[in-house]
Amino acid sequence: MAKKIKIGNKFIGEKEPVFIIAEAGVNHNGDLKTALKLIDAAAAAGADAVKFQTFKAEEVVAGAGEMAEYQKKNIGKNESQLAMLKKLELPENFYPPLLKRCDEKKIIFFFFPHGGFNSVDLLERLKVPAFKFGSGDLTNLPVLEYAAKFNKPMILATGMATLAEARTAIKAIEKTGNRKIILLHCTTNYPCPLNEVNLRAMLTMKKNLSALIGYSDHTNGIQVPIMAATLGASMIEKHFTLDKNMPGPDNKASLDPAELKKMVEAIRQINIILGASVKKPTAGERRLTKIARKSLVSLKAIGKGDKLTIKNIGIKRPGNGLAPKYYYEVIGRVAKKDIPADVLIKKSHYGKR
Repeated sequence: MAKKIKIGNKFIGEKEPVFIIAEAGVNHNGDLKTALKLIDAAAAAGADAVKFQTFKAEEVVAGAGEMAEYQKKNIGKNESQLAMLKKLELPENFYPPLLKRCDEKKIIFFFFPHGGFNSVDLLERLKVPAFKFGSGDLTNLPVLEYAAKFNKPMILATGMATLAEARTAIKAIEKTGNRKIILLHCTTNYPCPLNEVNLRAMLTMKKNLSALIGYSDHTNGIQVPIMAATLGASMIEKHFTLDKNMPGPDNKASLDPAELKKMVEAIRQINIILGASVKKPTAGERRLTKIARKSLVSLKAIGKGDKLTIKNIGIKRPGNGLAPKYYYEVIGRVAKKDIPADVLIKKSHYGKR
C-alpha cells in the first residue's frame, strides 16, 4: 500500500489533509451551463476535486433494468433505468469546456467511468488524474484490472460490499502492479438513514485492508462526513447540487452550495483541532501556567523559629513559586526568618526540621 498517493497537485494519505471530492454526478441533468455552475460552486466551496459521471446509457444497463426505489421517489415517476440514464448522459462535446473551467478554477476534475471499458478509454484520452469507480463496479474486476493497468490512482466505493469483496478488488488491482488504491466506505442508499451508516466499518477497513481508506456519504446533512474525517478518513466524497428541488434522482439527497462550503470548512478545521499526538503544553498554555497553577504560600505571618504547619502554609495561585508537590516536604520545617502573610514560600524561608 502506498503511504500517500498524489492526485493532481494534492497528496492523499493518513497524515495529509483530507481530500474532498464534490460529487456533481448526474446533477447537471444533461445541461452544460448547469455543469459549469456546479464546477464553480465546488471550487467556491473549497473542494479539492469535482466529479461527474461518464457513460453511455446503453453501456451501463440493459433494457430490462429497473429504477431503484429512491430514484422512483425522487423523480416522481417509474420508467426504465435506461430511459432515466439516457437523459443524464454527459455528451462528449461537454468535456473540453468542463475541463477548461476546472483548470480556470484550479480544481481537480474526476469523471466516474460508469460505462466500462469505453468510458475508461475516453477518460484516459482526457488525461484524468485518477479513476473513480462507484459501488456498483466494485465486483466488476475485468474493468478494474483494465483501468489499473494505466497505473493511475484507483478510487473505489464499497457500498453493498463485504470486507472479502473489497479485498478481492484490491488484489485484482494490485495484480497489475498498481498499488495506488483508495477504498471508500459507503452505504448505497439515497438518502442513507443514520442507522445504516456504520462508520465503525470504516475503521475495520483501515485495520484490515492494504489501501488508503476514505468515506463516500449519502446521508442528509454534513454531520456524518465530518465524523468520518475525524475518525481518519483520507478522502471524503459528497454529492452536491445547485438546487435540491431540481429534477433528477440525486438532487434531493445532495448538499446545496452553502452546505457544501460549510462541510468543507468544518473538515478543513479537523486536522488543526486534532493537532499532534504528543501531550505537552501549547504555546498559549505556557503563557498561562504561572497564572493558573498554584504555589506554596504563607496563610499568616510566621515568625523566625516557628514551625511551618498545615495551619500557616497553604496552596494558592500564582504558580511561579514552590510547586504544591513540595507541600509535605516543607511542613514541619523551621522558619529561618520572619515570613509575612500571604507571600510565596521560598527555600530560603526555612531550614531543617
